[in-house]
Amino acid sequence: MSHPLFDKHRAMLERALTAIAERSYWSAFPESASPKVYGEGAAEAGKAAFDALRGRPFALDADAPGGGRRAGRERSPFGFDLGITYAAHDVDALFAAVGKAEAGWRKAGPEAWVGVSLEILARLNRQSFVIAHSVMHTTGQAFMMAFQAAGPHAQDRGLEAVAYAWDAMRRVPAEATWEKPQGKHDPIRMHKRFRVVPRGIGLVIGCSTFPTWNGYPGLFASLATGNAVIVKPHPGAILPLAISVKVAREVLTEAGFDPNVVTLFAHDAGDDTAQKLALRPEVKLIDFTGSTANGDWLERHAHQATVFTEKAGVNQVIVDSTDDLDGLARNLAFSLSLYAGQMCTAPQNIYIPAGGVAVKDGRASFDEVASAIAEAVTKLLGDPARAVEILGAVQSEATAARIDAARGLGPAVLDSTTLAHPAFPDARIRTPLIVRVDARDRDKYLAEWFGPIAFVIATRDTAQSLAIARDAVRDKGALTLSVYSTDDDVVDKAVDVAEDAGVALSINLTGNVYVNQSAAFSDFHGTGANPAANAALTDAAFVASRFRVVQHRVHA
Repeated sequence: MSHPLFDKHRAMLERALTAIAERSYWSAFPESASPKVYGEGAAEAGKAAFDALRGRPFALDADAPGGGRRAGRERSPFGFDLGITYAAHDVDALFAAVGKAEAGWRKAGPEAWVGVSLEILARLNRQSFVIAHSVMHTTGQAFMMAFQAAGPHAQDRGLEAVAYAWDAMRRVPAEATWEKPQGKHDPIRMHKRFRVVPRGIGLVIGCSTFPTWNGYPGLFASLATGNAVIVKPHPGAILPLAISVKVAREVLTEAGFDPNVVTLFAHDAGDDTAQKLALRPEVKLIDFTGSTANGDWLERHAHQATVFTEKAGVNQVIVDSTDDLDGLARNLAFSLSLYAGQMCTAPQNIYIPAGGVAVKDGRASFDEVASAIAEAVTKLLGDPARAVEILGAVQSEATAARIDAARGLGPAVLDSTTLAHPAFPDARIRTPLIVRVDARDRDKYLAEWFGPIAFVIATRDTAQSLAIARDAVRDKGALTLSVYSTDDDVVDKAVDVAEDAGVALSINLTGNVYVNQSAAFSDFHGTGANPAANAALTDAAFVASRFRVVQHRVHA
């Protein structure tokens, strides 16, 4: 007998299973914020709900484990303190509560795990507006980007993980009769039962820029395979995941489970909370998005757990030739400007042969190509009111300071400027900086410069551009690689580089698809094949190790 929540969402799950098999366009959750989609008054109610959360303690529920301390010093990159505090748990008390909750959850079985996960996602979708405001004012994303990326797109990524989880678990039969012929003798007959068993506690370590988009895949992959989950947000972006945990706990309670199957662990910056949690023997799964240093530490030290990391990388663009220089420049300008380059998929290094490139009407020099990109950025951001809706705000002071440091690396093709936001006068708004360097200056451009910082790099020729890109992906990691060429042989060589180094490749993007965008159910985000990430969001490998199969057998 299936679980009622599984039956309720069966059609959505079946469609998601088709989507991960076909990899064509499909979305379960509409990205339009229109009242025609989400209902009249939904936007206003979401803003009011966000405002009501500010300046007071965030309450989960009476059953949430907690202590007397409070944590929370979130400040909006648009210029104000959120003033929200969260219960700061005692670590031992937290694990005791989660351990108690695990027993009933693990016995419920795959259909319950999946049904509850699907119901949580459906309810999160109804909270998309309040989540959007919470993401906007913790990460600095402009509102519409926050609505789409943190709401429907993140929910789609969560659903994708659930679909892969169910697809893996349903392949394990509940029971089987095994019969081995014995010639003239009676066959040997055994009755076997197979139980999908969760690994243990999952720990989700959130990031400061895309807390839900990066957090939901691990959260739902672990939950849908029967594991309890502790969610540890980044201290600068607690609220979006706190809201998500609150919704999860409400669904668990209504479904008859202990809500401590999903818990929130909030803390302030500067302590060793992540390390303490990650090394607990009860933690068997860790999902991490963040810096290379922290990701490497987890991979080296959290040996009791399976660790999934998305870390830093150096994303690259190879310009060989183009029959649409204006389209190339416009496309790259948007990719460089969107959320002020604070996307893990945003391009940083643009390799252009020093002798120029072939274009539709002849040749364009290195300077002409670089200037075309810079001018496209300037034109895109020419209207300040429109610009702030593309750029959003810079999430941290460290990123803003990084812009100043990058200015010293070479002559600026385009300098970064500060813009005023019409609604938030104290917002931290920065436009992209584009610096010119030479291919030999590898120590400058082969480090990750997170934020609105890019380099145009003069190479000897496209062959050198491809060689640098290959080495950079292997040594530093990358989530995206892009090539522009009208030469099929060059494109084939770029494909070889991408497959050899293990990075997703985009070819001749000049329209309304950008290298830093990743579509759920179609694009694999990360490959797990280079140092930027050891897993892909989302594929079968992302869920397969989150459960084991335990059997028992008896003579039939």
